Formats: sequence, structure tokens, C-alpha cells
Amino acid sequence: MKTKYKEYNTEKVVTLFPDDDKVLPQAIQAEESVIGTCIVYPDSICEVKLRPEMFYKVAHQKVFASIQELANKGACDLITITESLRNKSQLDSVGGPLALTMLTTRIITDQMITNHAMLVKQTFLQREYIRIGFQLANMAYTEDLADIIDFAENSLFQLSDFTQTKEPRQIGLAIDNLLIEVEKIHKNERLLAGVPSGYASIDGITGGWQPGNLIIIAARPSMGKTALALALALNSARLGSPVCFFSLEMSEAELATRYISGASGYTNVEIRNANVDFTKLCNESFEVGNLPIYVDDTPALSLFEIRSKVKKMILKHSIKLVIVDYLQLMTAEAGNREQEVSVISRGLKAVAKEFNIPVIALSQLNRGVEERIDKRPRLSDLRESGAIEQDADIVCFVSRPAYYKIESIDLDGIDTSTNGLMLIDCAKDRNGALFTIGLHHNDSLTIIKE
Repeated sequence: MKTKYKEYNTEKVVTLFPDDDKVLPQAIQAEESVIGTCIVYPDSICEVKLRPEMFYKVAHQKVFASIQELANKGACDLITITESLRNKSQLDSVGGPLALTMLTTRIITDQMITNHAMLVKQTFLQREYIRIGFQLANMAYTEDLADIIDFAENSLFQLSDFTQTKEPRQIGLAIDNLLIEVEKIHKNERLLAGVPSGYASIDGITGGWQPGNLIIIAARPSMGKTALALALALNSARLGSPVCFFSLEMSEAELATRYISGASGYTNVEIRNANVDFTKLCNESFEVGNLPIYVDDTPALSLFEIRSKVKKMILKHSIKLVIVDYLQLMTAEAGNREQEVSVISRGLKAVAKEFNIPVIALSQLNRGVEERIDKRPRLSDLRESGAIEQDADIVCFVSRPAYYKIESIDLDGIDTSTNGLMLIDCAKDRNGALFTIGLHHNDSLTIIKE
């Protein structure tokens, strides 16, 4: 890029514009080859992971859009493409029937279409990075910093979707990998297939939190979902799985206080007021302080920020589990709040799959729980979006009957006191059985045990 300066009232006004003598990245011959191959060999269209806007020439964009449209209808050849463009009044703008015919004259095989499509995609991405960089440079002079960051994050996050490529694999390879993991567990080389929760009753059913899974832990306020998330992080770290904890609600100091409280036996109030034996406090907190738990208390995180940070944490600290507290405090670009939560839910599932690690996201529930006699949550109570239920692999509800003055409940056929009882109801498990278990919750010390 050139930088052009103009003197005005002793201040430099800077205007940025692309060099006139530089040609944007393009692969015209590859574009022609892809389109020509799709016309001659319609079955090859499924091998092309392209969109019309990825083509440099506008004429090629129009032709490829018609090819995709006709391919979905199952009738794509030179004649139908020509008629489709004619009906749209676009035939003359792409060069007429002769230009379409010329695209097919040099095509003798469809074996190179994947390579040529990759060239088209590569040059499109290069052009997009140039466009985003140019737009950012201009925004930096006039827009607020928050708007600039938001544009940069969303633009780059959208581009990352184009760069993620994964080819289909024969099922035998997946079976071989699974058998290897099962053999390790069978030989006691590994205890679980996934990341341990630290609760035998849960791990016995789930096999641990599985890589690529999105686990939703939902509850009404004051039910202890953050306490449970902290306990899950603590247990996993103690069992050798580093954890990254994104706390959008509480500060790292508050989280540290809760951990020290559980380790030392002092309440949060006693620690804050320093009514403690300081030597004992230091000694008891030493083990927790050395665990591989990494806390990020940045508020209002976006999907792009979480994805970027997770990638860095995997490379730097080999994290095996991500926890987000909580989902509704994240931000995303969408038309309304329900769509925003849907985008976040879908994005967290994508992060889990992309990095092949489990992601636990806490979620709020709506007030429907309060209107029931038993106060037990249901999937319909998930707040602001049904997409959470759809995207999640596991949905667990946290409730404390004693909070609602319920003195006892039936748990596995046994009349159980609710004093200190935390119920974990698994209402959805895509790969396993549903369950209801009771844990003992010491609210004052933030300790949750079986």
C-alpha cells in the first residue's frame, strides 16, 4: 500500500489506497478449469467446496451460481446452464453461449478439479485478507476502537471457516483408533476414554468428558453451577488434565478465594477479612496453586477471542478441557438475543470439534422452574435459545431442593434428605444414558463431594 500525505493546518492527513500497479491475487485459468470441468463432468461438482463469491471474475461468479443451483435440482449440463443464464438475463454478460462452450474445450479429465478449486479458494482468501486489512486501516482513522476490534474479530473468525478443511475418512480408520483407546483402558493404561470429572458416578456413565463434545451445565441463580464448574476443573487438573477456565462473571481473585476456601477449611468471609492462620492458609493452598488450571476473567468474550485463546493454551499448556462461565455473558453479532445465543452455542460446539477437546459451558435457566412443585429443571427451561439443547452433546441440570424448602426427595427409590444435597440431572446425553445423581455440597466452603 502507498501512504499519501497532505499538509493541512500543520497536521498530516493520511489516506491509504491500494497500489495501482499491483494486481490482486487471482487464478483465472483455475477458475475456467473448475467451471469447465463442472459442465463436462457434473458429478464432480460435489468435489468442489467453493462459493460463487470466491471467483475473481464476475462472469465466473454468475456461471458457477447457476451450476450450483442446477446441480441441486439434478439437471446440470451446458444446455441447462445456458438456459438458466438466459432466463436470468445474464447470458450476454458472461460472454454468451460461445464463451460457455469455450470453457469446456480444454477439459479432458476431472481428476485435477480438487487442485484447481484449492487455487481458487487460496486466491480468494488472499484477496479477503487484503480487503480486511485495507478496511481496518481506514477504520482506524475514524471509528471507535471497540468497533475496529469487533470488525477485525468477526471478519477473521468468518475467514477461519474457509480455512478449516477435513476430508472424509474410511470408517475402518476410526474403528482402529477407537479400539486402540479401548485397549488402553482394558490394560489399565488409561482410566477413562475422556477427561475425568472426578466423580465416579458420573464418569462411570459418561466415560469422562469426551473430546469434541459440548457439555451444558444449566441452573437457576444460586444453585451452585459455578461451584460445580470449579470442582470439575479442580478434579480434572488433579487427575492430570490441564484446564482453561473462562470466567466471564467472577474475577480471578474471587475464584482463587473459593479454591483456597475449599483447600483450607476457612470460609470466603474469613479469608476476605483475614481471620485465618496465615501459615496454615499458605500451606493448605500450595497444592491447589500448583495445579494446571488457567483462569481468564476477561468480560464479554467473543467466540473469536475464545477460539484464539484456546488455540494458544493448547500449544502452550496442552489443555484438555475448556470451561466457560457462563454462555449468556459471551458476545456475538446477531439480529436479536436469541440468535446471538444460538451463534454462541454453535460456535462453542465448533471450538470443541476443531480442537478435539470437551467444552463445558454453564448456562442460565428461565423462570419456568420456579412455577413447578418439584422445582426440577427441564430442557424447555434453557434460557433464550432452543439451539443450546440442539448443539449440546450433554445437558446437565443443577438444583438444590433445600433452597426451595423441600426437606426430602425420592432418589433411586430411597427417601433422601435434601440437607446439603446437590442434584445433577442429565436430561440429554447424545452418546450415553441419562442419569440423576446426588452430590454433597458444602456451600460455605465451596466443596462438592460424592
